[in-house]
Amino acid sequence: MLGRPEEAKVTGSFDATRYRAFADPDAAEAWLKALGGVPDAAIDLTGACLALAALERPWQSLDREVDHLLRLADDLRRAVPVAGLPLAARADAIAGVLHGRHDYRGDTESYDDLRNANLLAVIERRRGLPIALSILWLHLARAVDWPAEGVNFPGHFLVRLGDGPERLMVDPFDSGGTVETGSLRALLKLVEGEDAELKPHHYAPASNRDILLRLQNNIKLRLIQAGRLDDARMTVERMLLYAPDRAALWHALGVLNAETGRPKDALDALGRVAELDGAGVWQRQVARLMQHLRRKLN
Repeated sequence: MLGRPEEAKVTGSFDATRYRAFADPDAAEAWLKALGGVPDAAIDLTGACLALAALERPWQSLDREVDHLLRLADDLRRAVPVAGLPLAARADAIAGVLHGRHDYRGDTESYDDLRNANLLAVIERRRGLPIALSILWLHLARAVDWPAEGVNFPGHFLVRLGDGPERLMVDPFDSGGTVETGSLRALLKLVEGEDAELKPHHYAPASNRDILLRLQNNIKLRLIQAGRLDDARMTVERMLLYAPDRAALWHALGVLNAETGRPKDALDALGRVAELDGAGVWQRQVARLMQHLRRKLN
């Protein structure tokens, strides 16, 4: 039995037996679908990432990767036998295990490679996107009960370690280097323009569900750029398993269904947008597209 998702807490939630079972696509999909109905704090981030990765690689056993994740956590526990470490020492300890002993790096040579957003492939290659490496940082921090959160910074995902009022921002893509305010300001201007200024929402912690969505969105965008619209559609369908109330995802699914010759499925998805879009953000776009699709069906 996989167990109920509610049993998988953010801290201390690693369940090797459950994770190995994700080699069965039906089990992985059922787990992700069940996560759609639980509070964000109950989402097992590592497990959800493994389930998503396994669905993209149904031929692959997860035994080696699960064992590796266990070893990463054990290595960190052995490296920090004393409690009460300051934040800088915690960051050094995680970086020493992940980037030092196990040679994880940001993939600067083939950044857009789809494997950089698949946790199984990231473990296999020791290379990944900022958000994929951040998920491993969060996995390690939470394995030893160190408060840590992802930060959905524009253009570059980061990790923040915390202890009471003290905070430390690190960049897992840069081997866990500390990120100061000046660097954040420069990055923001690079992404949003010279007039952009840092605002509180730029530092807001990312929920577990939003981390999963940003990870998969990287895959979706690259698939669309490569013209692989059917695969992009499947990616959005998986995103909806654990985030079924996101109008933007139903809109994306409707558009991809329309573009891949599924007008009836497109109408069904767009109908869900209308139900969920209380603010009317998508109202005009959806109405026009639904009218076009109905003409094609008649």
